[in-house]
Amino acid sequence: MNLLPDYLDDDLKILFIGYNPGLRSAMLGHHYAGRSNRFFPLLYQSGLIDQPLTFQDDHKLLPLYRYGLTNLVARPTAGIKDLTREDYREGAVILREKIEQYRPLIAAYVGIGVYKNFSGRSRVCHGLQDCPVVDGVMDFVLPSTSGLNRLPETEKLNWFCALRRLLDAQERD
Repeated sequence: MNLLPDYLDDDLKILFIGYNPGLRSAMLGHHYAGRSNRFFPLLYQSGLIDQPLTFQDDHKLLPLYRYGLTNLVARPTAGIKDLTREDYREGAVILREKIEQYRPLIAAYVGIGVYKNFSGRSRVCHGLQDCPVVDGVMDFVLPSTSGLNRLPETEKLNWFCALRRLLDAQERD
């Protein structure tokens, strides 16, 4: 099984952080490639990107929009139930190093559980977090875009729109 490449660079506007690659994403070599994953449609519908892209275009987010992609855990699995506490511990150390090195304006965690496992906090809500893990980097928690997440599509979109408004406000300042 392949490890997905990270898309990281200096001057990132947003670093999107997922749990870990699913088996289909790893097989195809692209982030958010699950058949029912809504990541790319939500980026477009929210206005975070100005053209419809698919998982095959994941590499375009960095040069076109200054958006990066990475995961809390690099190891592909059939689902998050296959991840261990050790996977999360090791992944959190590596992720923190990436955030400290690249210092994105916003670290956007694609799923409450991603942020809980990274931050060690047990009470987490969607949206901008009061106390970032890495000083100077805003933490924003999005709903999971997996088709397994039963949150209504309109609510997922609302959170992606909130992220766009936060980015717009930061870029105006």
